[in-house]
Amino acid sequence: MSETFFAPCPRGLEQLLADELTACGASSVAPTHGGVSSEGDWAYAYRVNLESRLATRLLWKVGFTRYRSEDDIYRLASAVTWARSFDTINPIRVNVTSIKSPLKSLNFTTLRIKDGICDHFHAIKGGRPDVDTVSPDMRIHAFLTEDTCTLYLDTSGEPLYKRGFKRAKVEASIKENLAAGILKISGWQPGQTLLDPMCGSGTFLIEAAQMALDIAPGLGRSFAFEKFRHFDAELWRQIRSAAIQRQRQEPTLPIFGADIDPQQIRAAEANLEAAGLAGKVELLVCDVLDLEAPDDSGVLVSNPPYGVRLSTGDELHDWYPKLGDTLKRGFAGWNAYLITADLAMAKLIGLKASKRTPLMNGDLDCRVFEFKLVAGQNRERQQADQPAEQ
Repeated sequence: MSETFFAPCPRGLEQLLADELTACGASSVAPTHGGVSSEGDWAYAYRVNLESRLATRLLWKVGFTRYRSEDDIYRLASAVTWARSFDTINPIRVNVTSIKSPLKSLNFTTLRIKDGICDHFHAIKGGRPDVDTVSPDMRIHAFLTEDTCTLYLDTSGEPLYKRGFKRAKVEASIKENLAAGILKISGWQPGQTLLDPMCGSGTFLIEAAQMALDIAPGLGRSFAFEKFRHFDAELWRQIRSAAIQRQRQEPTLPIFGADIDPQQIRAAEANLEAAGLAGKVELLVCDVLDLEAPDDSGVLVSNPPYGVRLSTGDELHDWYPKLGDTLKRGFAGWNAYLITADLAMAKLIGLKASKRTPLMNGDLDCRVFEFKLVAGQNRERQQADQPAEQ
């Protein structure tokens, strides 16, 4: 039996996610702003949670109505057959998001949805689930437009970018699914040399290593659907087993990371070990401006510092030309992909971007700049007109 799902993702990755969902067996795939809707059976839903590198979560559509007031939304919430999916022992959390909703208070709307769910359970079971906003078993998501309300039951639980291992406690500037998306944008393929010269805690490196070894990103964690009443444990065992069996075994990978901060390299080492990837990636404490290319060609991908993270003003803008000189001098034959929210970088780095891809990193409006590095580029040509955004 086919169900309808919606998978949110970082803005800018929708088409890549649509391709990923299609590979998982989706039908009726429809990208939209901020995510992709699709249809599939429960085997498909299990696979998406296990395999998707780009989705933030997978939401199961359970109700829809047109509304004029909170009472209409309450009636929808009380009419959904929640008791078929979970029980009163499962604590819940309700999240409401909206675009152009005329309702005055989303908090009150959230309360009315909770009332509808609890009244449904009271009528069916004689009790009601508790509310837990920190670690609920069941997350209910409501999405409001100007006149419609859609209710979803979250099949994932924790966001899918939480890959299931405990990361070292350092500031993470990029989520795992965004890093995976940038690797997809770069066109990097397992077996190619990959370098992150400002690797921080190693997010790009871990995502690339998992891709290279064909490790399903969800193998180390659990999901909300495992607590659904209709959960098919044997089907899930078969899907997980197939993913485990196809993993590749390689002693080392042509994946390299460097960072000027020894603490960040220690964090990257700890994170690689926690992900079961110890020894697979070569790490080095080194300033990017002093770094030598580890191969004659490859893909360089990084999230360099920009104003909202580390440096500001003249100091950062003086550094961009030095970075451009380093790439031009030492990385001829490479393709570089840099994500930044500081759009001045494209003008100051002294390299001509062959492509710009808009992406959202959380609330930050970013671009991924592609630089095809060839020997003998001259600064004047590089600072010529930049191409339009693609």
